[in-house]
Amino acid sequence: MGLFDFVKDAGAAIFGKDEPAKASPQPQHRDVSPAELEAMKRRKALEKLLASLSLEVEELKIDVAGDTATVHGMVDDQAEREKVILAVGNVAGIARVDDRLETKKKAPEAQMYTVVGGDSLSKIAKQFYGDAGKYAHIFEANKPMLKDPDKIYPGQVLRIPPLQA
Repeated sequence: MGLFDFVKDAGAAIFGKDEPAKASPQPQHRDVSPAELEAMKRRKALEKLLASLSLEVEELKIDVAGDTATVHGMVDDQAEREKVILAVGNVAGIARVDDRLETKKKAPEAQMYTVVGGDSLSKIAKQFYGDAGKYAHIFEANKPMLKDPDKIYPGQVLRIPPLQA
């Protein structure tokens, strides 16, 4: 658990800034502020993103306040937890993810790495594992967020898991 930093302006643009906020009907006794509508819209977009990536979180709850997303729920293992954090954080407009997820199975944490200009998965593998040929390990560890090992971008955060002995 903890706070993870991301590059706010890097990542998928899922919040549709030009679209009007659509919210579910609100109770009659309360007016909903534009900020609350925007937070609800962002929460729904993040929930939809996780579902589209088949990242499963039991009792998922996402709170969005400004550029920080707080994620609550239960996942199967550490890898799934890290993928949820990365999926939410690698979205344009999110600068921090407050991880409140719980895991059913404990495992070692992966390192997080922010891609810089000129990086490739091979270069990153060489840096972390001493072998550029281990790029596929990083690629597999970041699926389903990564669809192509040649398509990473500056500001994107990747998980770098330990190599299995």
